[in-house]
Amino acid sequence: MTTAATVGLIPKRILFGNPEKANAQIAPNGSHIAYIAPVNGVLNVWVGTVGNENYQPVTNDTERGVRFYFWAADSHHIMYIQDVGGNENFRLYATNIETKETRDLTPFDDVQVQIIDRDKHFPNELIIGLNKEDARVHDVYHLDLTTGTLTQVAKNPGNIAGWVTDTHFKVRGAIASLPDGSRQLLVRANEQEEWHLQLTWSMEDADSTPLAFTKDGQGLYIEDSRNVNALRLEKLTLATNEIAVIAEDPQYDIGTTMFHPDTYEVQAVTFNRDRREWQVLDETIRVDFERIREIHAGDFSITSRDDADENWVIAFTVDNGPVPYYLYNRKQQSATFLFTNQPALSQYTLANIQPISYQARDGMTIHGYLALPVGVEAKNLPLVLDVHGGPWARDTWGYNPEVQWFTNRGYACLQINYRGSTGYGKEFLNAGNKEWAGKMHDDLVDGVNWVSAQGIVDRKRMAIYGGSYGGYAALVGATFTPDLFCCAVDIVGPSNLLTLIKTIPPYWSTFLAQFHTRVGNPDIEEEFLKSRSPLFKVEEIKIPMLIAQGANDPRVKQAESEQIVEAMKSKGIAYEYMLFPDEGHGFAKPENRLKFYAAAEKFLAQHLGGRYEED
Repeated sequence: MTTAATVGLIPKRILFGNPEKANAQIAPNGSHIAYIAPVNGVLNVWVGTVGNENYQPVTNDTERGVRFYFWAADSHHIMYIQDVGGNENFRLYATNIETKETRDLTPFDDVQVQIIDRDKHFPNELIIGLNKEDARVHDVYHLDLTTGTLTQVAKNPGNIAGWVTDTHFKVRGAIASLPDGSRQLLVRANEQEEWHLQLTWSMEDADSTPLAFTKDGQGLYIEDSRNVNALRLEKLTLATNEIAVIAEDPQYDIGTTMFHPDTYEVQAVTFNRDRREWQVLDETIRVDFERIREIHAGDFSITSRDDADENWVIAFTVDNGPVPYYLYNRKQQSATFLFTNQPALSQYTLANIQPISYQARDGMTIHGYLALPVGVEAKNLPLVLDVHGGPWARDTWGYNPEVQWFTNRGYACLQINYRGSTGYGKEFLNAGNKEWAGKMHDDLVDGVNWVSAQGIVDRKRMAIYGGSYGGYAALVGATFTPDLFCCAVDIVGPSNLLTLIKTIPPYWSTFLAQFHTRVGNPDIEEEFLKSRSPLFKVEEIKIPMLIAQGANDPRVKQAESEQIVEAMKSKGIAYEYMLFPDEGHGFAKPENRLKFYAAAEKFLAQHLGGRYEED
């Protein structure tokens, strides 16, 4: 029988250090597998031949580590992006897997690259976006991977938030942002023709977006919520604007869409309900999905496919263990185990994550997840309310290192997809408009009251914790409901909505109108935004605070943390402040993560009474 005494303390280096291996991808020609693994403590890309254990590192990053990479369609190069110190001015690099030579393909200071498209039928080309000429917007460039030549193929007039290429690798779709927050879908017949307006999405439907052109170029697959609540997958015929619905759910937005790499037709989609659920639309892959479900427990994703579409790399997410990766062969319908991302986790007892729902005070149904310590009676437990960032994002079911950290240390962990979270339809999303520190916070309070009413938690030992918007929520918890929580942890959270909005990155310019609608406009709503800013209620703080910030954060500037720290200092309020000079919006370096979590778990242990690991 598992008891609290027999549940070992999971070391922080296992929870928050580098994975042993992660993010497996098969080369387009099916010959090699790549994955991310540490080299001298820094994540790099390793490559080996399929069927052999001859993996070797091919990249040589010595600073922040490679976190996003992909195979070039030629199967000879690994592509990855990297910034400096978390400033998000990403550059694009290409590493030859034979020579290990690395080229900087976008060697421009203070410029951010975006990957717009890659296609197996154009193996030596990429379509990328660069804000080289105007920091506020990205123009589109054709990149010749052989020569490194960049050719501009679409100029941003100043209001384009996204671009879409057709199956001939030509830029034929664009999303224009309007001053009222609405968006227009623009289409052109070819790159020499003028753009024309195809359709308009109101601010209410602003999460709608084009995905891809049909193979013949005469249609577009789009995510669309016009006239319905939730984003559904549709096929739009360009000549007539006729809509054909492909997949929909009345409550949940469409998630991942899987396209056939040659026909460009939709094969399957996901809906992220309490868990990820696949809907198969292509009968030729139904047997594959049935077989994949038998391989391992959990929710699966297809992380890469070879050009022949014979081999798929599959990752399984479970709530109480590491992520296993398999190579699935479609001809044989067989799976070969590759690795788990953090095998040391298997030595420990992890908590299960249970989907929950409750009624908010205004009757709206709120969904979330609850995890409880293993081997402990679910009664009068200390609680950590872990608030997700975004806020236009959501928590999902599956392994979460912070959740396992909290429960392993003895705390119940509550995650809430408060109104304004994505995935639950536009009514739920738009219910969060102008509700920062309003009804969005009420949803958190109602969730705490719901779990408290069941006798699960001790109301005198409840902490609020989060990063980005979650950090803001922690500050709101300390200032707007000062008697509810006994301590708060804020990671890169804004304290003043006026300064937050006025200092957003320049390349968020096409999103600014939506920001004004969803949060507030500092030019005309100054007093309202002040009324929703923790900085102006700092005298209400009664509880200990831990605040952590990256010095190079382009989204939530260092001043957002330091102005409230200075205000607390001037009023004699207890706080701890951690500034990381080589980090941005979150902590990429494992040594910085471990330093933060060491401080945070001692802070929580002091105020909630849980366990912590002696360093």
